[in-house]
Amino acid sequence: MRQVNHELSAMRCPHALADVDLFGPGAAEHWYEAYAILHAEAPVLRLPGEGLTPDRDAFVLSKYEDIARVVRDWERYPPTLSLLLEARKADPASVRAMPDIDAMVKSIATLRPNPELWRAHRQQLTDPWVGPGAKRHEAMITSHVDTLIDQWIAGEKFDFVADFARPLPQRTMADVLGFPLEDVKDLEIWGNAQVMSYVHGCGHNNILTPEQTAEKFRLLAGFSDYVRDHVRRRRANPGEDMISFLAQVHYEALDRKLTDDEIDGIVYAMVIGGLETTQYALVEQAQLLIERPGLFAKLKADRSLIRPFTEEGMRLRSPTQGLSTRITSQGEVFQGIHVPAGSTLHLRWGAANIDPDEFEDPLELKLDRAAVTRHLAFSAGPRVCPGTGLSRLEQTIAWNRLCDRLAALDYAPGNTFLHQPGIMLGTLALHCTFEREISA
Repeated sequence: MRQVNHELSAMRCPHALADVDLFGPGAAEHWYEAYAILHAEAPVLRLPGEGLTPDRDAFVLSKYEDIARVVRDWERYPPTLSLLLEARKADPASVRAMPDIDAMVKSIATLRPNPELWRAHRQQLTDPWVGPGAKRHEAMITSHVDTLIDQWIAGEKFDFVADFARPLPQRTMADVLGFPLEDVKDLEIWGNAQVMSYVHGCGHNNILTPEQTAEKFRLLAGFSDYVRDHVRRRRANPGEDMISFLAQVHYEALDRKLTDDEIDGIVYAMVIGGLETTQYALVEQAQLLIERPGLFAKLKADRSLIRPFTEEGMRLRSPTQGLSTRITSQGEVFQGIHVPAGSTLHLRWGAANIDPDEFEDPLELKLDRAAVTRHLAFSAGPRVCPGTGLSRLEQTIAWNRLCDRLAALDYAPGNTFLHQPGIMLGTLALHCTFEREISA
């Protein structure tokens, strides 16, 4: 069974509200103990002076009903980024902690600044590739899964992170976009640069130091050049990939072609959203499976249970635990706590997904749980993650093929079960032993 090495963690397990710090060094090792305290004592946790300006506060929401209400109402709880962009245009010096303007932010400003254009963006530009249309990639994903398994199945153990969960979405996204597989290592470097603020940034706003910001943009300049080169070639000689589609499409919502900057931003968003979520989901699911004797055999015997297993896995251990993504446009009351207009809302999806007022036996993995997809791991409402279709397909195929080819999966000695810093539940390594399925 799993035994976390707490001696390597920089933060002690919280036992009282005064101990709770969701953003300090080592916080990820004890998030779920902290959530129990927040639910019981502070479901709306005030962070004094941590709003967009020094005179405003931020509030951590940890209850399902509150977060579901916020994410479904764009007008009442506008996205932080939209307000920051407007404020920066009016008075650049007035906004503290403004995120750096990267390619994705630029494309949001022109392509999807409001709910209507956000919806159009999804329907025409991303849904056919990573949303409902992701089914087109089934054979490709299956091939990548089998290739990765082939690389370690002749041995006795492997690192589930480095040898399977991390490279699978990297290879998949490369194929979707039309990048050569030999460039996956570069894609990994650029992907790490894109999420640098979410891993190494400070506090709930994920603020990087000037030196970290400079390094991030140095790396991403190479990515932008790489994407633009692919766009130029696809305009002249289109293929069957997403970049070819974006380079050729007439975007109906704006009645024009997409610019190179806009395509760059869309590709940026595909990479930042398409790599980490699936990786972390698969790794946490592997741990949930190993820790429940008989569960792997049950999935092998009845493959219809794989989908509820992956959904329950994402609910129990959400890949992205929380983000400060919304602002209150008016005074609000959450759980009896007054939240002034202009406050930043940190939406803690990981806590909402184990809210005992919303989910019966919230810490139990139930394959027969009703409405199993209603968790908030992908958020919800008009800004739900556009790549949900692709991520769910990758997870389902991965576990189907692992069930085909393995007879058993277990922990190897030496695991620390430690996580990366930041706001994503990213297990750093997961050493596993296995038994091969004789008939595979």
